[in-house]
Amino acid sequence: MPELPEVESARALIAEHGLGREIVAVDDSDSYVCRPHAPGEIADALVGHRLTEAHRQGKAMWIETDGGPVLGLHLGMAGRIVIDDEAAGDYWSDGGRKHVPVWDRFTLRFADGGWLALRDKRRLGRAVLDPKLDRLGPDAAEVSRDAFRERVGRGDAPLKARIMDQAVIAGVGNLLADEALWRAKLDPRRPAKALDDDELDRLRREIRAATRRAIERGGVHTGDIIDHRTRDGVCPRCGADMARATIGGRTTYWCSAEQGGAGA
Repeated sequence: MPELPEVESARALIAEHGLGREIVAVDDSDSYVCRPHAPGEIADALVGHRLTEAHRQGKAMWIETDGGPVLGLHLGMAGRIVIDDEAAGDYWSDGGRKHVPVWDRFTLRFADGGWLALRDKRRLGRAVLDPKLDRLGPDAAEVSRDAFRERVGRGDAPLKARIMDQAVIAGVGNLLADEALWRAKLDPRRPAKALDDDELDRLRREIRAATRRAIERGGVHTGDIIDHRTRDGVCPRCGADMARATIGGRTTYWCSAEQGGAGA
């Protein structure tokens, strides 16, 4: 599933290979991916314009144009951005085959013959004009220490659920949350308000470090505990059994010794 590192890689791909190119055609015929726009509405707004700047906040991504509307792109559960023959976004266990046209849900065609596509085998991505971003919290990779303390360190919600709340901080998904909490040696079930400032600061540092490492390695699936998130998994750091529970509606794994036992 695309999380902040995958979306940042997609944004960087657009910034490197998509900007300055004139749009001559748009395939916005998938009315589910392009909702609430009618087929042809996004095309009418974008044709003749050039992409000028690519931005990201958490898992949300948007592209400015030269005097036209802002184009919002969301990778959903399994989306990636493909420009010509370069791809970035979700990691696919099938090896991320590039040429599967049925999975191209939204496409920009450029005057130079190239193209940009939202490729999404699960059809849960989005393409939308002038996206609303006001409900997002600060970006998890950039949030300041004081803002992180104030936003995360409150409430009775389990810590993992708190950092995955996109209105609190934006960008942390299920795998990144488990990786960062494991790195910080924090129990994902603890009430967020129970953490002291030192623990919150450590968690912020580890979210940022896990994010940077995932970007460098190619995605959140490269995290140190990902292969150990199984019912018979063991902690790669100390060898203790990995505990498992559902937290915030998501399957969660943590070290039973360093992050707390399997009990509540």
